[in-house]
Amino acid sequence: MLTRRKFLGVTAAAAGGLTGAGLTSSCSSVLPEPDVQAAGFGQDATGTVQVWCRAATQSGLTDLVKKFNASQNRLTVELTPVLDAQYVTKLATAIRGRSVPDLVDIDDINSMLFIYRDAFTDLTEPLSALDFRDRLSPGHLRLATKGDRVYGVPYLADNSMFWFNTELCDRADVDPDEAVKSFGNLLDAARKLRKLGDDIYAWSFPANSPGALGFVVQPMVWAADTDLIKGTVPDQSGDIVGNDVVRQMLELHRQLWVDGLVPRANFSDDASRWGSDFRAGKIGIFPSNYSVVVSASDPAFQKKVTPRLLSGPDGGSAFFDGGDNMCIPRGARNASGAWEFVRFALDLPQQIDLPAGGYTPVRSDARTSEFATKYPLATLPLERIQEGYAPTTLSYNLLYNQPDGPWLQMFRRAVFDGELEAAMKEAQQNYDRILRQGQA
Repeated sequence: MLTRRKFLGVTAAAAGGLTGAGLTSSCSSVLPEPDVQAAGFGQDATGTVQVWCRAATQSGLTDLVKKFNASQNRLTVELTPVLDAQYVTKLATAIRGRSVPDLVDIDDINSMLFIYRDAFTDLTEPLSALDFRDRLSPGHLRLATKGDRVYGVPYLADNSMFWFNTELCDRADVDPDEAVKSFGNLLDAARKLRKLGDDIYAWSFPANSPGALGFVVQPMVWAADTDLIKGTVPDQSGDIVGNDVVRQMLELHRQLWVDGLVPRANFSDDASRWGSDFRAGKIGIFPSNYSVVVSASDPAFQKKVTPRLLSGPDGGSAFFDGGDNMCIPRGARNASGAWEFVRFALDLPQQIDLPAGGYTPVRSDARTSEFATKYPLATLPLERIQEGYAPTTLSYNLLYNQPDGPWLQMFRRAVFDGELEAAMKEAQQNYDRILRQGQA
């Protein structure tokens, strides 16, 4: 199975190369839109529903499809997994060939690539009719919204947070609640943790994996109500030079490196073994996700960890609202059946089960007492669901998932080489260029 840590550690060249004009040429004609307001839409559908899913989250769909098919005998869902690095290309090709699946389970960060090119069905009305509409993840919905219309619905979440080893924190006299109040407090906590011994480090970050690094570091900027991108599509530019929060984020990581508070192996860490040092009990503070920390560890270790939302220079909080949106392409042959399957996927029994596969529900009301008892380490993003975020842009993959992209180049130049001013200036120029080209 291709887990998120593996996916974030590889490039997304195919997706990155199909922003802007590239995607336009692949989706050169708009397909007919299903009538989602027709009587009986999404009810008692028959036939087959063709669903594409990401290989990275296939495990979260396979059992869902089995449950749905077993729940009735008039509608059959057929699931086709697609490699993440090929997903955007393959879907764009299908749209151009006018032969699309009925439903796509797509990385939420890529939703806007197709929405902006009028490739997905407007689901505003059927979504509004759901009695739990206001409990759905706003971060996911934001990535599926253009103007006041919504073209996708959340299915599963993959969120980044701080994870504290409570055993090490107790030994070092570190209070996680105090630590997240400022970058200064985090640095103080890191120094205390490092004093526990030569083989104990305060912190760990995958500095040679652009995607994983962006997943865990960007929220430390968002927590201060700013971003590395400003404006809305199609008028976006970089917001790096002159952004004091970005500067402080880079300075914090530079200090962690210079002071020896993180392992030297972080320099080349490509996320292929992400979290192994934390699960071995050698790291005090670890920005990551539920899957890496909880799903990959045993119950004894899980009792030693506690999550906190990622924080900014002066506190605040945010987490990366990663995961999947479900969208119905224009031209879908069985849109009614697709929507029936979407509603099944969003029902509480299915949502409450998601942590078993390493994911978080997208409904805040999934945090029942039963859920909290069974998955105590998965409740925080549901309690604070309004603080999830991810940038809406057509150029995310080129900016954040490429090894030669401006995000990773800026971070490494500032943190490892100490050339902060030059790194930010260069990044500003490259963000502007990539965003301009992606919006052409």
